[in-house]
Amino acid sequence: MPARRTQDPRATERTLGEAAAISVRGLSKRFGKVAAVDDLSFEVRPGAVTGFLGPNGAGKSTTLRMVLGLVTPSAGSATVLGHRYVDLEAPAHAVGAVLETQSFNPLRTGRNHLRTLASAAGIPMRRADEVLEQVGLTGAARKTAGKYSLGMRQRLALGAALLGDPEVLILDEPANGLDPQGIRWLRDLLRGFAAEGHAVLVSSHVLTEMAQLADEAIVINKGRLVRQAPVAELTHASRELRVVSPENVRLEAALRGRGLTVRADGDGDLHVTGAEAAVVGTIAFEAGLPLFGLSEEQASLEDVFFQLTGEEEEEAS
Repeated sequence: MPARRTQDPRATERTLGEAAAISVRGLSKRFGKVAAVDDLSFEVRPGAVTGFLGPNGAGKSTTLRMVLGLVTPSAGSATVLGHRYVDLEAPAHAVGAVLETQSFNPLRTGRNHLRTLASAAGIPMRRADEVLEQVGLTGAARKTAGKYSLGMRQRLALGAALLGDPEVLILDEPANGLDPQGIRWLRDLLRGFAAEGHAVLVSSHVLTEMAQLADEAIVINKGRLVRQAPVAELTHASRELRVVSPENVRLEAALRGRGLTVRADGDGDLHVTGAEAAVVGTIAFEAGLPLFGLSEEQASLEDVFFQLTGEEEEEAS
């Protein structure tokens, strides 16, 4: 285990009570006339994996860089464990980060890369071997980083983030370059990390994977918050009823006439949101229209994402 730090994030968290692990308040960043982030506010709580979602150009990476003190906000604030990142006395012990762009000395081995970082942060050298095992790189510890695959470099970057045994992980597209087995390994690792009471904020475009990984979701678009809620709540609130009827045209008109949101798919079946099955059945009965099928379909996180952002799938993928 790493040496204890002067400022213990656990003590900070106890002082703050139920304070968020990450708190963003009115955060804004302008690059000239372009507002990359616009009055953004959200919180990330301990003990959960929080997905940070948005289309390309939504401001995700800029936000993460402001949280980590790499970009200066135009307005607002971002804190980790109650402090600005630049004010943390021992940042490696408070927060570990993997940004989308990682650089390694191609001639330095994975073990020496981690040992160099450990030495700079005042962390015992043995921690390098511990995290190499944790991220599955023990067998490649003596291989130079220049010979690492993209997936191995992602594992090495995650190992660097874990060196200080941090309370918070901030990850930008950590699954890039990982094969399916690697993605499953990453999911298990992050969920285990959160289960120990730590906080994870992870940005990703892989919505199907985020649906399996994240407990909560923060959705932003054009630099502004669209929605923050538990993933289960988002998908449940967006569930649909699939209605099959030989009189689908008349039934659609009857349902719309009662203020329901209805769409017809390519097979002519109707999909109704904002109503319980009993309500749809009653409307069909009162209109004298037969039903061949009435079932509830849970929306996917991908469906919810496109509804919230108004983005086409091919633009957001």
